[in-house]
Amino acid sequence: MKPVLALVGRPNVGKSTLFNRLTRTRDALVADFPGLTRDRQYGDGKIGERAYVVVDTGGIGEGDDGIDGPMGDQARQAVSEADAVLFLVDGRAGLTAADEMVARELRSLNKPVHLVINKVDGVDENIAASEFYALGLTSQHRIAASHGRGVNAMIADILAAFPDAPEHSPGDENQGIRVAIIGRPNVGKSTLVNRMLGEERVVVFDMAGTTRDSIYIPFERRGQRYTLIDTAGVRRRGKVHETIEKFSVIKAMQAIDDAQVVVLVIDAREGITDQDLSLLGHTLQAGRSLLVAVNKWDGLDAHHREQVKAELGRRLEFAPWARVHFISALHGTGVGDLFGMIERAWQSAFTRIPTHKLTEMLEQLVAANQPPMVGRHRAKLRYAHIGGTNPPRIIVHGSALESLPDSYRRYLENRFRELLKLEGTPLKVEFKAGENPYAGKANKLTDRQVERKRRLMRHVKGK
Repeated sequence: MKPVLALVGRPNVGKSTLFNRLTRTRDALVADFPGLTRDRQYGDGKIGERAYVVVDTGGIGEGDDGIDGPMGDQARQAVSEADAVLFLVDGRAGLTAADEMVARELRSLNKPVHLVINKVDGVDENIAASEFYALGLTSQHRIAASHGRGVNAMIADILAAFPDAPEHSPGDENQGIRVAIIGRPNVGKSTLVNRMLGEERVVVFDMAGTTRDSIYIPFERRGQRYTLIDTAGVRRRGKVHETIEKFSVIKAMQAIDDAQVVVLVIDAREGITDQDLSLLGHTLQAGRSLLVAVNKWDGLDAHHREQVKAELGRRLEFAPWARVHFISALHGTGVGDLFGMIERAWQSAFTRIPTHKLTEMLEQLVAANQPPMVGRHRAKLRYAHIGGTNPPRIIVHGSALESLPDSYRRYLENRFRELLKLEGTPLKVEFKAGENPYAGKANKLTDRQVERKRRLMRHVKGK
C-alpha cells in the first residue's frame, strides 16, 4: 500500500505550497464528503518509483480554544489515517505557542512525526532551526517549499522507512479477481456486498485485510475465485448491516489502487454527484477497470429512469468505456449479472495478444484509414505490441509521429478496443518513433563541409 503522509501545522506555514510540490499538480482531489471539511485535500505523489498519498489538513492551532479546537475532528482523523505526519513550522517566524501546542498533541498520538522547517531560504538554517529543538522532535528537515529546495531529499528520507509495496500479478492469486466496492455513504455498498457474498450459498473465508481498515473477503462462485475489498469494515455476512458507515477517502483510494476491477455504487435517486466523480477520477488515474452499479433502480418510475440514464451518459462522456449496470442490492435484481461483467472487465484489463497479430490489426486499420497528410509529411505506422496490462497498453512504432493528429490517435484507440473486444477497462495507445541512425550526424557533416569551404576560400584568396 502507498504510505499516507499528513501535513499538519498552523496557517500560513506553507502546507498548501508543499502539498502542490509533493503532488506536482494543483488539481488535487478535494474531499467534499459528509463529515469532511472542504479544506481537506487528498493527492497522489511519486518520487522515482515510490508512490505515496498526501493529505492536507488545513491550518490549525490559531483562533481556537484549547487543544481540542486546534486539532479538531478533521485533523485527528487525517492523522489517524496517516502512516507518518509532516509537522510544518515557519523558519522565518520562529517558534510560536501554537506550534508548541500542536507538537504536544502529536507526540501523544504514537505516530512517526517529522518536523519540517519551511521557508529557510534567505536565512541562516542553523539559526532558524535552533529554537525548534525545544519541541523534542528528533526527525528534522529544512526546506523551501516554494522553490522546491530540500523537498525531494526530505520525501526520499521519509519514504525510506516504509517497505516497498508488493506488486500483485494477475496469476498469483489464490485471491482471484480483486474487486473494490466503493461509493458514498448510504448508497447500498454493504447491502451489495452482503448480496454478492450470499449469492448461491458461496463459502466465505474470513481473512484480515492488508490495509488498516479495509477488509479483504475471499470467496468462490461457480469455480471462479474473487476477493471483495470492502471499505465499510464488513467482516462476514452475518455482520453486514445497512447503516450509514463511516466513510474514509484514504480507505477508498487504497482499495482502488489494490483492486483490479472497481465497482462504483451510486444511488439512482440522487444520480451521479461530484463526490462520485471524485472517486471515479481516482479510479481513472489508477487505470483500473470500472463498473458503475446504479443501485435502488427498482423504486423509480419510467420517466425518472430516463432522466438518470441521460445524466449518466452526459457526465460519463470522458469514460465511455465504463460499464453501467442497474441493480437493486436489497432485492437482488441484476446483482448476479455483475459477476459476468466483472470477469469480462478483468479479462480485458489483462489481455495479451502476440505482436504479429496486433501488427496485422494495425495494418488493417491503416489500410482502411490512412493517417492524414500534415504539411508535407504523413506518419508511417510500422508495427505494434502490448506494452503492459491493467490497464492494457499498446505501443505503436513508426516515424513522423509528431504529425499524427489527436483525431487519428482516438480512431486507433477506438478501433483497437473494438477489435480486441475490450469491456470496462481503459486502453492506453502510446506512440514511439524509431531511432534515426543518422540523427546527430547531419550537423557534423555540415560542419566539415563548412570548414572545407573556408579552407578553399582561404586558398583562393592566397593565390
